Amino acid sequence: MDVDIPDQISALISQLPQGTGKRTHRTVPVDASHPFELETYIANYTGRGAIDRLIHIITSAPSIAPEAFNVVVQHIQQTRDPSLYQHALNAYEEVAAHAQLPPPSDLATLDTRWADEMIASNQIERQKLETEVKTYMNNLIKESIRMGLRDLGDFYRSIGEHGGALKQYTRSREFCTTSQHVLDMCLSVLELLIEHRNYSHIATYVFKADAAIDAASSAAQASGATGAPTSSKKGSAERDKVQSKLDFATGLSSLGQAHYEKAAMCFLRLGPPHQLGDWLGKLVAPGDIAIYGALCSLASLSRSAIKAQVIDNPTFASYIEHEPYIRELIEAYMSSNFKVALDLLSKFSTRHFLDINLAPHLHDLTNLIRDRAVVLYFQPFSSIKLERMGASFGWSLGEVERHVVRLIQSGDIKGRVDSQNKVLQAKQTDHRTELFARASKAGKDIQNSNRKLLLRMRLQQADLVVKAPKGSHAQPTTERHTPE
Repeated sequence: MDVDIPDQISALISQLPQGTGKRTHRTVPVDASHPFELETYIANYTGRGAIDRLIHIITSAPSIAPEAFNVVVQHIQQTRDPSLYQHALNAYEEVAAHAQLPPPSDLATLDTRWADEMIASNQIERQKLETEVKTYMNNLIKESIRMGLRDLGDFYRSIGEHGGALKQYTRSREFCTTSQHVLDMCLSVLELLIEHRNYSHIATYVFKADAAIDAASSAAQASGATGAPTSSKKGSAERDKVQSKLDFATGLSSLGQAHYEKAAMCFLRLGPPHQLGDWLGKLVAPGDIAIYGALCSLASLSRSAIKAQVIDNPTFASYIEHEPYIRELIEAYMSSNFKVALDLLSKFSTRHFLDINLAPHLHDLTNLIRDRAVVLYFQPFSSIKLERMGASFGWSLGEVERHVVRLIQSGDIKGRVDSQNKVLQAKQTDHRTELFARASKAGKDIQNSNRKLLLRMRLQQADLVVKAPKGSHAQPTTERHTPE
């Protein structure tokens, strides 16, 4: 039976508290030039997903930190984890130390009676669930043990004990009796890893979930062979639903590890939003997927791939509907209207920086998109004035020259800059000379092959070919043995 190695589980548990990714502490503006509607944004999330994002907003946008703190306290009192209030309070006080903000007591305070009642209730529930698991262990009923460990893991997760939740989920693997049970366990662990942005370990459980899906499909086909087409269709629909969750998990893991092309391909092959089921709101919103997929595509894919897999993708269009400016951004990029594209990236940079998964990578993604735009703009020209490029991108002459020189040094642009006349010139290629060089090389290769072929034919005519003895299957050898 495939049981997780204890050392690997311990290592994974020890990394959970730090599995929040590289959080950015950059202060982002919220104004008319960088719009952001906190109420509209946070309405897309529930539970801990909303709380984590609100705490991230408090640390990153001091101008709306008081409003975010007020909202996060309301969300915390709908959970079972009073300790979240201390995290939110610490984040707000850290920001308030560097900005003139009202004291937290003037905004919102935690209901201490609720906190005390919830702590007592959690203690009672913990004892109850642990007693049930011990009873099931003594009775040796696998299904009861599995369900008891699953419920205990869900409880630990709800009170913020993430290491304990992961331990109970992985323990339940030993008591799974069907592929569906293994799949449920993997999805529970994936939710926990995504929730705490532990990107490096997501791929492990995606692989295990894929194996469980394949095993379940094989079992379904075996039962379907007896004549059950309805159950086969139902199984296919369930597989599609789970596959969308696994694709999203893989895409988020790739994004978290800066593998932008792989992340783009995963986000672009997602099914309709309803296939993500309860992950919508809990872990992600449809608008987030539109932003992740679009930015990763613009940063890593060619124009033809963007047209085929983004613009002509009706399923991904259903995600773009939640963030209409993404369509404007893609259309501006594809029509070479790069100034508009870069302006849109700048305008909605606050929305992107306040995304808890995207924030650590936004700077790199923006640079990649800008660099690809400069390369695409220069491709049709043999020479162009830097002043004209600056007008097309909305940059000063110095900014254009700095970007172009860097791209030439990296090899992305094959050209050189005339610093005196401020002209970018492409390297001139003599196609006539290049063609003759290729033809000459091909002729020499054919001549060498013919010479070797003629030599072999003459050796065979002169009977100078040493053949292996009849009935011998040994390989010819070039070694010589001297007689003793």
